[in-house]
Amino acid sequence: MTLKDQVTEDMKNAMRAKDSERLGTIRLLLAACKQKEVDERVVLDDAMVVAIVDKLIKQRKDSIEAFTKADRKDMADKEASEIVVLQAYLPARLSADEVLAEVKAIVASLGASGPGDMGKVMGAAKAKLAGKAEMGQVSAAVKAALAP
Repeated sequence: MTLKDQVTEDMKNAMRAKDSERLGTIRLLLAACKQKEVDERVVLDDAMVVAIVDKLIKQRKDSIEAFTKADRKDMADKEASEIVVLQAYLPARLSADEVLAEVKAIVASLGASGPGDMGKVMGAAKAKLAGKAEMGQVSAAVKAALAP
């Protein structure tokens, strides 16, 4: 069963359970998936669905920050609950040490040295670690690995 099929099944289960908050979040995810399929005329695989989930979680985190600054705790709590639902569709994440080890291996394999090679290393790291780690964390690890 693909990840998209699992999301569809979860939507049906949420409808049966009359869990409106979970249902709304899952429908939002399915709508984003459908939009991507229509825009790019592709059938989504699991990696693409994980990328969409990552994007939606990042949007929610940004919204939480904005709502907190605006003193809208109710809206921030709603966004946080959506993050919890969305995180169920992400694969297990690598720890900070594991990310650093992977980045060091990539730097060694590319023979990169110095901040000038950051783009080359980030390209390889993004391809290898997509869905396994947050790209902000990967970027920080790359900067640390390339620091003189």
